[in-house]
Amino acid sequence: MTELNGEPAGIRELTALAMTNYGHFTTMRVEDGRVRGLSLHLDRLVRDCGVLFGTAPDRDRIRELARRAVTDATEPRTVRVTVYDPDLGLERPGAEARPGILVTTRPAASPSLPPLSVRTAPHRRDLPEVKHVGLFGLLRLRRLAQLDGYDDVLLTDDRGAVSEGATWNVGFFDGHRLLWPEAGCLPGVTRELLRRGHAGPQHTEPIGRDRFGELEAAFALNAGVGVRAIRSIDGVEFDPGHPVLDVLREEYAATDAEPL
Repeated sequence: MTELNGEPAGIRELTALAMTNYGHFTTMRVEDGRVRGLSLHLDRLVRDCGVLFGTAPDRDRIRELARRAVTDATEPRTVRVTVYDPDLGLERPGAEARPGILVTTRPAASPSLPPLSVRTAPHRRDLPEVKHVGLFGLLRLRRLAQLDGYDDVLLTDDRGAVSEGATWNVGFFDGHRLLWPEAGCLPGVTRELLRRGHAGPQHTEPIGRDRFGELEAAFALNAGVGVRAIRSIDGVEFDPGHPVLDVLREEYAATDAEPL
């Protein structure tokens, strides 16, 4: 399903998104009409729309359009809400914007995916705090990593400190507490839910590549799959069956899902 403002999206509208590529989005996993962290997803859309367009979408309208997309769903679905203006062109991106709401759906990924093997690469997304549609740099680095036999890429900043994965947040466990990278990265919904719901100690600090060997577990986080183990980074092995991963999955599963 692909609808713009509640109507089937046409070739002109979709071509504008592909050619201009200026907008932002959020991706939600919908199960039984409910979404973990729905309020945070809506907060993101409002915040990012203010940054990119200087206006705010209607939260209730977003929910209405997303709800329409999964009315007949009997299995979990991934719903992506993209905010962009199909009339905003390359020549005058400074024109007055009237962003619309594009809703697309696809079958949700399995929540039980195999552990990841990743490598690091120096890269900083434009406006890392915004979940924008400019994915070229990330997909190129992911492609290169996969061509070299890895599953994905983990980004580092100009200090060599870990920031985020290509399309996921990252966290670590040092045997006593959760560690979150202190670096420019997307404030992910799944990460925020775990930060709020985790019962044990946690800390945010710079995490350089030279520290990988002293850490017991690493994990990727996003709304599509929740918590996914990382088995290696740059050849440094982590325990993909570490008990803390089950604790995090249980804490995430216990998060109240809000009705869409």
